[in-house]
Amino acid sequence: MAAVGSDGKTTRLSIAIDRFGRYVRSPSTRVAAFVGLLSYLSYAYAHTSWANPALIGVSVFVGLFLPSYAKLSNKAELWANNQFGFVTCGRLGRFFPQFAFNLAVFWIMQWGGALKPEGLASVGGTASAALITTLASQGTQYLGLFLFQRGIGDANRNVLIGVSINLLLAAFGTAGVPGAREAFLITGFGLGGLLFAVGLLSDVRSVAAPKGGIGLFFGTFNPFHNTHLDIVRRAISERGLDKIIIHPTLIPRIHADALRKGELRVARLENGFQIYETTEKADVNVDYFPAGRMFLPPETRKALIELAVAEAGMGDKVEVAFYPKTYNSKGFQGVIAEVKKRHPGVRLHTLHGTDIGGMTVRQICDECGWIYPWRILRRDSISATAIRRGAKGMTSAVVTDVLAQLTENLPIVTAGGRRFRNDNGVLTEGD
Repeated sequence: MAAVGSDGKTTRLSIAIDRFGRYVRSPSTRVAAFVGLLSYLSYAYAHTSWANPALIGVSVFVGLFLPSYAKLSNKAELWANNQFGFVTCGRLGRFFPQFAFNLAVFWIMQWGGALKPEGLASVGGTASAALITTLASQGTQYLGLFLFQRGIGDANRNVLIGVSINLLLAAFGTAGVPGAREAFLITGFGLGGLLFAVGLLSDVRSVAAPKGGIGLFFGTFNPFHNTHLDIVRRAISERGLDKIIIHPTLIPRIHADALRKGELRVARLENGFQIYETTEKADVNVDYFPAGRMFLPPETRKALIELAVAEAGMGDKVEVAFYPKTYNSKGFQGVIAEVKKRHPGVRLHTLHGTDIGGMTVRQICDECGWIYPWRILRRDSISATAIRRGAKGMTSAVVTDVLAQLTENLPIVTAGGRRFRNDNGVLTEGD
């Protein structure tokens, strides 16, 4: 069967072959294959079950379907975050499908005789082993991403190391190997328990926060819309904030890392927006665009925030910060450190949504000290994605005006009594 028709057009077969080839070349696919192999080797060695069909079957399943399983866990956590806006709920949303998976794996291996009964009993049995493995997995993966956010290692490699350590500890711990069993228990209940304790403490701070201080509002603001304005008003009123510091992302960390690796590129400019697209190097198992693939340049987003805030009469209550060198080198952790330096001893609050970006901001702030979260459960119909696609009535008048001028690609953009030079969507104030 030919992969290309006689008219030179691509056939379904060629598309399927191309997709399969990209899947095989995917770093996530290779990671899954490595984890499946490591799972087999570690359990086979620790439990002397090299030829056990149950272990072989489980290891092959893990090697083939780990990326899909990871996506399911991510979706479960995202759903819980959007429903409740509490860190603990999100982590439980990820925990339950992982626990169910690990419980099934241990039950199958126990039923198939792949595990030493006395070793499994030494950690409390099948359910206990699944519980400890799940807690340890969440703890080690979180630690890997925590280090990556601080410039240590690579996100995928850090997570792989965490998963590998957890696999080895689980295999030898459930075999009752002295030292490994204790390390398995400590890692699970210690590191995993600590992860949930930190999240629970964050949730307590979010509902028992004192009033007064400075609010931190971080995000892409792509573009700044009416819900953002409403959030600022409500936070000032409900938390009694002296002011709110808004800092837009420059290039989101996931995109900056992917651009550096050649997995993403800016394909074209459309209505002032930079359109990102994946390259042949992209990992087909990774969602590079959880917030969409259309981005206004950071300078333009900053200008839109300033214009919208001024038009709403909140200029005296809102500071639009822009620390590109700090953000590029240290991310929002560096921005928070800069705010603390400029406002020593002042109580800080973080305003965040419950989508993946908002909860990431919440996590970053939780890691940067005693900051009080203020979560926003989005229940309105305003959507930045819809705005980028041309929807009207969701932004303030001045933002709507600027977006229209960008669509026309005017060389000079004027709004709110200010004048900007338009250089391929990048707004720079002045002639």
